[in-house]
Amino acid sequence: MPTLPMATTPFRHLFPSPHFPSSSLRFPPPCFASSLSGFTSRRLLLFHLGTAIPQSQLLGGKTSKLFRDEGNILESATDKNMAQASTAVSEGNVLNWAKSDKRRMLHVVYRVGDLDKTIKFYTECLGMKLLRRRDIPEERYANAFLGYGPEDSHFVVELTYNYGVDKYDIGTGFGHFGIAVEDVAKTVDLVKAKGGKVTREPGPVKGGKTVIAFVEDPDGYKFELLERGPTPEPLCQVMLRVGDLDRSIKFYEKAFGMELLRKRDNPEYKYTIAMMGYGPEDKSAVLELTYNYGVTEYDKGNGYAQIAIGTDDVYKIAEAIRLCGGKITREPGPLPVINTKITACLDPDGWTSVFVDNVDFLKELE
Repeated sequence: MPTLPMATTPFRHLFPSPHFPSSSLRFPPPCFASSLSGFTSRRLLLFHLGTAIPQSQLLGGKTSKLFRDEGNILESATDKNMAQASTAVSEGNVLNWAKSDKRRMLHVVYRVGDLDKTIKFYTECLGMKLLRRRDIPEERYANAFLGYGPEDSHFVVELTYNYGVDKYDIGTGFGHFGIAVEDVAKTVDLVKAKGGKVTREPGPVKGGKTVIAFVEDPDGYKFELLERGPTPEPLCQVMLRVGDLDRSIKFYEKAFGMELLRKRDNPEYKYTIAMMGYGPEDKSAVLELTYNYGVTEYDKGNGYAQIAIGTDDVYKIAEAIRLCGGKITREPGPLPVINTKITACLDPDGWTSVFVDNVDFLKELE
């Protein structure tokens, strides 16, 4: 990742540069205002919501504030955006709406050191398809979208490559991605044949019967292979570690409208997990939250970025997040030029999520 980037800077710079590591990052570092003049088309400006959001928007539109001489009154552009929300609602209405909002996990964004090498591993070893790829030389980055089906109906990964950066710190907070396969042993053999790294051989999960294995991609991101029957959503999990599981469950239920699908305590191994999502585990992607006994903070590194989630109303979701103690890092409203409405936030542990207007997202895929 470039040191102190000053050009138009997307979400990939939410986290510190590898040249300036931070072992206990809780919130994004200060962002730099930037111009949109480098983008000449709708697609170039935002070929993906996870990596092409101007930094001037990331901390609530601070760079767009207008100063008045009399009375030191500040008028913020973000206040105007909030005034455009469809309806003023009470706290109860907002939280009830969050349960009925049409939401789906769209994609997970993270950074890699060699895009071609990673694409090769995902397609040849994990069976993913390259859905699209875009190079933006003027901004010195490229990205690629891979998954097991089209983006309008499947959870996919977005790989971001920043020119000249070949290594990232994954940290201790990110856990793994989960992929459902019909034959774990066969998949592991394929990974080995292609020179991949297997960190856990196939076998039953501790304390259970499900056959699993763990492999690593070229950048060290772990993938858990879970043996299951045919499923419409093979890319099925994102595991993140949290410092207070009950607090996180409450936040994701109320603010994000997720359902607690199951919770399992493993005192023998001193950890507890909770599966959160918008549908059953065997048919949709879920968020796996893991609490390790006695651990309240984690190093988030600078490799993993965020999850994007579709919503019917970014204004209401931002209000729900505030009411539940979340931190809004990008006020709800349309992005410049393309008018796609988004909002970004941090959960109680500092994990980033981006909410994207459902209709606008489908337009971007056209």
